[in-house]
Amino acid sequence: MSTAGFDPAARRPLGRSGVAVSLLGYGASAAGVLEPGEDEGAHARIMGDAWARGLRYFDTSPWYGRGLSEHRLGAFLRHRPREACVVSTKVGRLLTPLPAGADKPAATLPFAGRFDYSYDATLRSVEDSLQRLGLARVDLLILHDLSPRWHGADLAQRYAEAMGGAHRALVALREQGLVRAIGVGVNDVTVCERCLADGDFDFFMLAGRLTLLDHAGAAGLLEACVARGVGVLAAAPYNSGILATGATASARYFYQTAPPDIVERTRALQAHCEAHGVPLGAAALQFALDHPAVVGVVPSYATPQQLAQACDWLATPIPSALWDTLLAAGLLHWHPGMRS
Repeated sequence: MSTAGFDPAARRPLGRSGVAVSLLGYGASAAGVLEPGEDEGAHARIMGDAWARGLRYFDTSPWYGRGLSEHRLGAFLRHRPREACVVSTKVGRLLTPLPAGADKPAATLPFAGRFDYSYDATLRSVEDSLQRLGLARVDLLILHDLSPRWHGADLAQRYAEAMGGAHRALVALREQGLVRAIGVGVNDVTVCERCLADGDFDFFMLAGRLTLLDHAGAAGLLEACVARGVGVLAAAPYNSGILATGATASARYFYQTAPPDIVERTRALQAHCEAHGVPLGAAALQFALDHPAVVGVVPSYATPQQLAQACDWLATPIPSALWDTLLAAGLLHWHPGMRS
């Protein structure tokens, strides 16, 4: 038995929010990379390809290129019917111009970002994003990077600030009809579980924790989201690259060189995929989508080829025997055929 793959342009409802997103989203983090002498129209053409293929969910953030991603995405959407797509951006950081003579971070615009999860800063962040995007509204707002990776020992303080400030602001914007749904975007399952218990969120964007290599810890969260009618978006489905490239010498895992144990597991995954005639990338994209909590998968695309490949991978038929084999080999912690 084989699953027929997925239509990248098909839409699923984002929990109980009333918003529907395409199964394959457009993560615009790569559009926040400023290369010397680059063709400024390159990312617009990739976005145009995505639109032509039916993708209608576009995600960005002030942090991507210190505003550059929002500028580029907004310029593209300016020439598209606004009601035809869903747009999300994020809150939690404010951008300020770098002083004269300051060193500019590589591949970004000349702005510094500072965390601020207060009520007033959240409203300002939204206004700033709308101006960079050139849009009167966004559909989804995401509380961004409220995790140990970014805050370390200060996480408890930041969490209290976010729940007392940013969360309250996002709920108010939703109640006023200025945004359609609110969520949390992190790479930490525990933070999502806390936010689910303490807040009133419509969805979570979980980065890198719903992948073939890293998903064991998310089972409880996903079950709770199903019970509560909260949607889940699976971001970074390739774990920063290795599940797209395979176990190459330069493979990346969570933005760093992949460690030996991850390389070994990737080789095992790839071998089983090849034995069933399935590209590793196809299994990586479809794995999360087969859980009833997961609404869409959101990679980022630096080239038209990466976008085309993702669309092809998502539509690739996968025999159920592959998932059985991976489960039996201890490479999966749940069977992804839960929708069938």
